[in-house]
Amino acid sequence: MKKFDRLTAVAAPLMRANIDTDIVIPINRMVGNSIRGTLGKWAFSSLRYLPDGSDNPEFVLNRTPYRDAEILIVGPNFGCGSSREPAVWAIQERGIKAIVGSGFGDIFYNNCFQNGLLPVVLDPAVVQAIAEEVEQSQGTSHVSVDLEKCEVTTSSGKRYAFSLEPRRRTALIEGLDEIGATLKLDSEIRAFQARDREDRPWIYTSRANA
Repeated sequence: MKKFDRLTAVAAPLMRANIDTDIVIPINRMVGNSIRGTLGKWAFSSLRYLPDGSDNPEFVLNRTPYRDAEILIVGPNFGCGSSREPAVWAIQERGIKAIVGSGFGDIFYNNCFQNGLLPVVLDPAVVQAIAEEVEQSQGTSHVSVDLEKCEVTTSSGKRYAFSLEPRRRTALIEGLDEIGATLKLDSEIRAFQARDREDRPWIYTSRANA
């Protein structure tokens, strides 16, 4: 998993409420054993493409400079709906590294941290203000997301603090998923097992030796 510390990039406003995981990546695109790495072109496909398969010029990520966006500013309840980790993969493969919104679907939010995608939760009025500033510049002004400081900064210099569970913040900064974070405790785990083996040897007795 890639490390995340600070990102300054084009931000795209996608302020529609309740964008669910089926809109993010349709179920029919999650077929086969090797879907990871192939989902970026299908991210938001129902919004992104016209019936004839051509780009929808009204969709924000189809417009310059938003095509190069690495940050999404989203409406409430983003990522709601069914549980599907490929929704996070699809967004990442589209080039997005951070999402700023007022609320996320619970499972989508948790999946973000497992894959190195930063979800930032701010007050709805603040999210709206950031989106409006981005829209006024037509995407030419950049937004910064600083995970070290837990702060979002707009091009006009407005700063907005956000909070994040320390364990998750550290894992993103160090580029660790849950397995990687657990392995950091390897020596402590082994020490506990050694003590426990002495205290409760019968727990470690194999069936063959029983």
